[in-house]
Amino acid sequence: MDTVINSFAERSKEILQDNLIGIYLHGSAVMGCYNPAKSDIDLIAVVKDPMEDSVKRTFMDMVIELNEKGPAKGIEMSIVKQSVCRPFVYPTPFELHFSAAHTDWYKNDPDDYISKMKGEDKDLAAHFTIIKHRGKCLYGAPIEDTFADVPAQDYIDSIRNDIADAEDEIADNPMYLILNLSRVLAFLKDGLVLSKKEGGEWAQENVPERYHSLIRDALTEYAEDGNIFYDTDLAKDYARYMMGEILSKVSL
Repeated sequence: MDTVINSFAERSKEILQDNLIGIYLHGSAVMGCYNPAKSDIDLIAVVKDPMEDSVKRTFMDMVIELNEKGPAKGIEMSIVKQSVCRPFVYPTPFELHFSAAHTDWYKNDPDDYISKMKGEDKDLAAHFTIIKHRGKCLYGAPIEDTFADVPAQDYIDSIRNDIADAEDEIADNPMYLILNLSRVLAFLKDGLVLSKKEGGEWAQENVPERYHSLIRDALTEYAEDGNIFYDTDLAKDYARYMMGEILSKVSL
């Protein structure tokens, strides 16, 4: 992991040169729960000015190369302009984005990718929140100078798509939703910005005992390389309970 992260920072500096403000690490790699079988590497680069397509192409070639050397879930990264970080703009525009799911698109038609991979991404509010509270500056301007605080309502809105249909989706993706619901509620109740692992640990102390075995299963799957067989009825009941608690704190 460290080799990929360090290479990303060094090569970003070479490619972006004077346009680069800073490079910032967030996600499991800075929250003490990185698992190479389950986690990706989450990175944000901040630039002063819009990027030319030729620079985007060079940058993406670098990202694709490093992605193949990274963990199973690869690299997830976005490049944003300084002007959308401070003051914070929501939904947040981006200059370039990549996740492992986009690998084939870029390899098969890089020109199409470069021309279309721009717009706004509500997920960036959640990423910026993690950077502000738990992130690491790999290069450039300090976090506090680069990122404004993300308003709570924007952070909540940015994660609602992950949980709005939790009861219907939890049977298909139990580990992710069990732990994500937990950390959303921890934020709403206690103002805590937690990893999935920390969210599950918080839930074991703050939700009814009947769900504790379910949460333990999710934490076990998250920490280890293997599959867990979940009680689907209990998982759906948990999703209903957690969404009720979340909805009592905020309107989704």
